[in-house]
Amino acid sequence: MNSLNRRHLLTTGAATLGAVAAGPFAPFIGRARAATPTLRLLMWQPYAIKEIVDEFEKTTGAKFAPTFFDGNSEAFNKLKVGGTKDFDMVMADGFWPRLYFRQGLTKAVDYSKIPNMSGVFPDFLPSSFKLLADEEGKNNVAAPNCWGGYGITVNTSAIAPEDVGSIDLLLNSKYGGHFATNSRFEENIALMGILAATRLGTKDQPRPDGKPFNPYQLTDTELDETKRLLIEQKKLLLTRYQDYDSLDRLMRANSVWAAPEFAETYRHLTVLKRDGKLPFEVQHVLKPKEGGLGWVDTWMISSEADPERTDLAHAWINLFLQKENYARVVRSTGYGGVVDVRSILTPDESELYFQSRSAEASQLHMFDQPSSPEKWERIWSDVEAS
Repeated sequence: MNSLNRRHLLTTGAATLGAVAAGPFAPFIGRARAATPTLRLLMWQPYAIKEIVDEFEKTTGAKFAPTFFDGNSEAFNKLKVGGTKDFDMVMADGFWPRLYFRQGLTKAVDYSKIPNMSGVFPDFLPSSFKLLADEEGKNNVAAPNCWGGYGITVNTSAIAPEDVGSIDLLLNSKYGGHFATNSRFEENIALMGILAATRLGTKDQPRPDGKPFNPYQLTDTELDETKRLLIEQKKLLLTRYQDYDSLDRLMRANSVWAAPEFAETYRHLTVLKRDGKLPFEVQHVLKPKEGGLGWVDTWMISSEADPERTDLAHAWINLFLQKENYARVVRSTGYGGVVDVRSILTPDESELYFQSRSAEASQLHMFDQPSSPEKWERIWSDVEAS
């Protein structure tokens, strides 16, 4: 675990136990095997769970042929340069599904062919989670998969209750020297940008682009305030952690009392507490009162998938969302689930995987690309040099 990338995190530890061994999957079928229907997927590796793949191949008679990627940009670029002929399905999160659909790289997903959508929490249906449909709301552009947030994990034995629940906590000098943040500038700027816009009173005002507030689309005034807050925060940090092993150690040692993270450390510490191996309580603030960051992974269908492969794509999504299979997904990946599987999980598992927090998740600001990467990098350089 040497990279602070949530996808990389999933390729280690429990996530890989249920995943299909990565191999040289070719995004095409050989001539000798042309008679075997094949579903070609461009996807994140942790979701290729062996038991579900085996069931799919057994029930459909089709071959499951995944190609794995690390980030949205990589997958988008592959489809953009002709990949719609090579892949039948692709995954994305945040605002990407709309972009794929708008550029004609994917086609509408037919929910009537996915009966197991009935088990999805209402918070993750297009009527509530608008990013699953196109801007006009006429077409469902993706089906939901898993979700997560970038909340604040807090040692509640060290932090007073009245100081928990706000991004302001990360600027509270009373706890100076006991904070840590990750080393990625995007999440640091976006999270502090929410606080900056809240303090400036601009978050709920009309935006220059006419769209709702998006912490990845900050105005120059908001970015200036964000930089000021990040410089103020830097004086209070113990460190910027590089991986979750480091953050785990720092929080277990009682050196760090609060840190924004993807809930990986929160889950580790919670399990340790239940096992009697941690002397303090922890809490994960998923949605601070000013707002928070999150993501929802989705399935999409390539615009050039033929009718047979389009049917296979719907069959795969339906099988994946089937409750017994979905419980495997949650346990294997450690992510929040969009399907209600509380009747299958234990109460401790349901709490650990945020099964009762879907309403919070659907209100998070989705991960996005900074409006001006060069400007954001310049701000981060100024913060680091301060």
